[in-house]
Amino acid sequence: MAVVTLQGNKFHTSGNLPNKGSKISDFTLVAGDLSEKSLSDFSGSRLILNIFPSVDTGTCATSVRTFNKTAAELNNTKVICISRDLPFAQGRFCGAEGIENVVMLSDFVSGAFGDSNGLNFIDGPLKALNSRSIIVLDESGTIIHTEQVAETVDEPNYEAALNALK
Repeated sequence: MAVVTLQGNKFHTSGNLPNKGSKISDFTLVAGDLSEKSLSDFSGSRLILNIFPSVDTGTCATSVRTFNKTAAELNNTKVICISRDLPFAQGRFCGAEGIENVVMLSDFVSGAFGDSNGLNFIDGPLKALNSRSIIVLDESGTIIHTEQVAETVDEPNYEAALNALK
């Protein structure tokens, strides 16, 4: 279990991020059209998984906007933004913000994605939501970079995630 903070207060996650060099567990998440998407739907692409508690918070929204800008410039790379928000809330946000270059997916059904990757908060005011994390995968699905943001209100290290793809 990892310890992260929210405005300096310590909270715990359900485990630890998967190890660099390992494969990420397959997942089933829900897209905006309510279809299910799994890891195999992105086969052959490099992936940046931008994982966060809720798109309705300032830092989470900023991370989606930031990756939306950079995603258009990346070759053979998809940015997948994952939260436990309902797909309708994700769609509303993307529509209002003009977000078009990232894939929004929801872990609302069971939280299995967050649970299998050690990301779910198990205590505190964000209990059951995903902690702010970045997981970068190469074309074969091997993890080449991870970051679990230590202070939840802080942004991830975008540069480190993008540099992992070089």
